[in-house]
Amino acid sequence: MSDANYKSIEVSPISGALGALITGVELKEPLQDPVFEEIYNAFLEYKVIFFNDQELNPETQLRFGKMFGQPIIYPFVRGLKDFPEITPILKKETDLNNFGGVWHSDTTYQEQPPKATMLYAVEVPEFGGDTEFANQCMALDHLSEGMRKFLNEQKVINISGKGKVVASRSDVMKHSSSGKVVDELRATHPVVRTHPETKEQALFINEAHSLQFASLSLEESTPLLEFLFKHQIKSEFTCRFKWKKGSVAIWDNRCTLHNPINDYHGKRRLMHRITFAGDRPV
Repeated sequence: MSDANYKSIEVSPISGALGALITGVELKEPLQDPVFEEIYNAFLEYKVIFFNDQELNPETQLRFGKMFGQPIIYPFVRGLKDFPEITPILKKETDLNNFGGVWHSDTTYQEQPPKATMLYAVEVPEFGGDTEFANQCMALDHLSEGMRKFLNEQKVINISGKGKVVASRSDVMKHSSSGKVVDELRATHPVVRTHPETKEQALFINEAHSLQFASLSLEESTPLLEFLFKHQIKSEFTCRFKWKKGSVAIWDNRCTLHNPINDYHGKRRLMHRITFAGDRPV
């Protein structure tokens, strides 16, 4: 049922943890400020929002996207020829690896990781290829007081070249690499970050990019990080979205993780992605 606080759109939560489906709006049309304000409020409230049955081309996707923030260039994959801010994420019928196919927050190896990411489904298989999302404010809240106190004092080193995520990029890189070396980026961020808008605190680590605590050795860091990686994706913190052609998802990169499920071998899937400039985590 739609939240009564929304007057111009219908907002229907899809799980108890995060995520809401928005209806009653055509994203290809220019949006009035009050309508976008409700969409943005739903984005902050539910952390990931979804739309179905949208008809976007690169121009209209980019126009809508710019209402969320400044689009930035993804470092490792070429954007569309006339729209470099839009990254085509293609899995061909012959590809085995699923781009970004590990739980992660986008490009946390950058000094200013993205605020948010938008994905638009251009081609999808009849079944398979769902995406899971996990609420990292909830994950933090469900740790013990002692663990939270420890983590509040820690920073984590994030790198672009961890093995699992490099493997997940391999097929896309064959046909659309930007030429940048995949292991050259590194950034250190707080393990617990404060959301700049909602002021919620979130666990800000992820299996794809977080290597070790800055104050600990790799050997000391690994078992604790492995515990946290498992904890932060518990099913009660998650939602799952089934894509259709014309679906749109926009997630808050500052307080969620996501995981595209690689269960559609032999099928083609093409998504158009935009990431939006963020700030330095604190």
